[in-house]
Amino acid sequence: MENSVDFATRKKEKLKEPEDYRVVLLNDDYTTMDFVVNVLMIVFHKNVKDAECIMLDVHEKGRGVVGLYPFDIAQTKAAQVHDLAEKNGFPLKCIVEEV
Repeated sequence: MENSVDFATRKKEKLKEPEDYRVVLLNDDYTTMDFVVNVLMIVFHKNVKDAECIMLDVHEKGRGVVGLYPFDIAQTKAAQVHDLAEKNGFPLKCIVEEV
């Protein structure tokens, strides 16, 4: 065949894993602890215990790491947090940091 490709001599392409980005919630003086826990359960699918631990980090340390995600997913989750916060009248902020 004229148009056949010789797969035996073709170089194998190495696929690079997508880089991870850290999603972080930031503390403020107005957002309730219960709302933060709910956001963690809804947006990030955390169980109650994990959500409460992260919420306490946010409250006591000023920030809490929610997880590591590929860039697009991290950005989407941060946008979902901001949307929920705005709809519920809270100034909760979520940032995405390079690892």
